[in-house]
Amino acid sequence: MREAILYERLSGSRCRCHVCQWRCIINPGQFGLCRVRYNREGTLELLNYAEISSVAVDPIEKKPLFHFYPTSQVFSLGGWGCNFHCLHCQNWEISHRTPWERDQGSQKLFPEEAVRLTKQYRCQGIAWTYNEPGIWLEYTLDSAKLAKEEGLYTVYVTNGFSTEEALDLIGPYLDAWRVDLKGFSDDFYRRLAKVTNWRKVLDVAIRAKEKWGMHVEVVTNLIPTMNDDEEQLTGIATWIRDSLGELTPWHVTRFFPHWKLQHLPPTPTSTIERAYQIGKRVGLKFIYVGNIPGHPGENTICYSCGRTVVERVGYSTRLLGLEGSRCRFCGAELNFRTRGQG
Repeated sequence: MREAILYERLSGSRCRCHVCQWRCIINPGQFGLCRVRYNREGTLELLNYAEISSVAVDPIEKKPLFHFYPTSQVFSLGGWGCNFHCLHCQNWEISHRTPWERDQGSQKLFPEEAVRLTKQYRCQGIAWTYNEPGIWLEYTLDSAKLAKEEGLYTVYVTNGFSTEEALDLIGPYLDAWRVDLKGFSDDFYRRLAKVTNWRKVLDVAIRAKEKWGMHVEVVTNLIPTMNDDEEQLTGIATWIRDSLGELTPWHVTRFFPHWKLQHLPPTPTSTIERAYQIGKRVGLKFIYVGNIPGHPGENTICYSCGRTVVERVGYSTRLLGLEGSRCRFCGAELNFRTRGQG
């Protein structure tokens, strides 16, 4: 147990948490919606500091991040809990457990040890992933500070629902913001996760890029009958173009039945390809097909000369024409973050 940061004490020993956009008001003896913050007699305490559910060495492309340190290995850490309860959650075993269920499979890994292991396994950076890292703020902040001292890159794989205050705390130490934009309508976010103020995700993503200079990539998992309509896909692509820039990668990934949406079929390949074409029509330069290994939509094609710059098959990646952040063949800027660029 340790005291949380970013909260205020209210009357009646209540606490208001300011780590995510729910801004939960938590009564004594109760938990926040994320299930990892507990009000003990007017003091907000953490249950998840250094509590690890998952550890792996992954290719950075698995996050997926395609324009960020391509071909590098990243030390990936997952914790417990989530501030979304999505019906299709792939990691519900760790995201939806209550505090009393975490003894099974949990291990301690303090920031110093996490950084040491990152270097031992010859990874170039750390990613907080598998569950929502935003609710792990205190741990990821301490870890990110140490990681930057050791010359490692840092990544959030996030639903993007952090507050601006939380983002501004970790912003100086975070290099990449790989954000889920799950859909583009109030109705969809309510149906999927009972989230009403989802547009805050957009504001925070813009802030991550503009205020803190983070590399941003967007992922949308296309769920049949829920977020695969023309209006939402056009809305997402247009927002990315106008708010993050036409060179921002958009990953459109195939849904497979999980958790409480097992009655739905996997996304047809034709739906993914239609989203790809919508992105192209709107003006995005880099739309990537996900969860269809071997599809040509995994490759990076230079929008200027049409040459294949990066070839991918699943998580196998070959750099064919990348020179820094530019196309080696024609010199076009491709918005890649690589070693030496910060």
